[in-house]
Amino acid sequence: MQITRLHFYFMHLLYLDDSGSVLNSNEEYIVLGGLSIYETQGFYLSNELDKIAQSVDPRNYGDIEFHASEIFSRRTPPWDKLSREEAQGIIKAVLKVLATSSNSTYAFACAIHKQSFLGNDCLNLAFEDLCQRFDTYLSKINAEGDRQKGLLILDESSHETTLQGLANNFRKIGTQWGSIRHLADTPFFVNSKASRIIQLADHVAYSVFRRYNQGDANYFDIIAHNFFQADGVFHGLAHKQKSNPLCVCLACSTRRKVPNSI
Repeated sequence: MQITRLHFYFMHLLYLDDSGSVLNSNEEYIVLGGLSIYETQGFYLSNELDKIAQSVDPRNYGDIEFHASEIFSRRTPPWDKLSREEAQGIIKAVLKVLATSSNSTYAFACAIHKQSFLGNDCLNLAFEDLCQRFDTYLSKINAEGDRQKGLLILDESSHETTLQGLANNFRKIGTQWGSIRHLADTPFFVNSKASRIIQLADHVAYSVFRRYNQGDANYFDIIAHNFFQADGVFHGLAHKQKSNPLCVCLACSTRRKVPNSI
């Protein structure tokens, strides 16, 4: 293979996973969330998560898969052997890997209040929103001299075909907020068991879901400072709802200070 300069370019990768169920009427929210990393940061983050897995099962740590909702519920091995405090400690330890990571690693999430968007596909709305937010982030760093493209990586799911088609359309015709210029390709879908970073994205989505659906900010507060911010606005976090125009969450309150923020 002939090596060209293209082989030495690295991308910004946005790993995403969802939390909550579109069909579960007992849940008010559906969340799509995750983190953006520079491609070379993946090894460090994966290694830090492996250390946590080793604390759970030193001999078979490679088989440990971090899914926040499963850890929290403690219904399946190995989490069923943990106390509530121990299980919650694992979730917090995973989130602290993001909280203490490089300052070029950012969290992104979109929480959709389902009742506010009846008749709409809420996951599609969240995906469109995050495509635009990630592109806005890439535009900002592009203007600062970092001209790398971005790539979306999501957990394998039944949404794969739909989201690939949506992303392709966004690249061609844009979203409702404008054109998409910085995505290099349609999304890639990976098995979460094979990707520690997708497992970390799962925890980001879960922490945002708990914050909005249960009003529990214990997990969200660990990574709140990691959401992409610019000009005093939490651009990396979106709260889509029509029920409370005076919402004081970070997403809503900071946007009210800057008119026309997406």
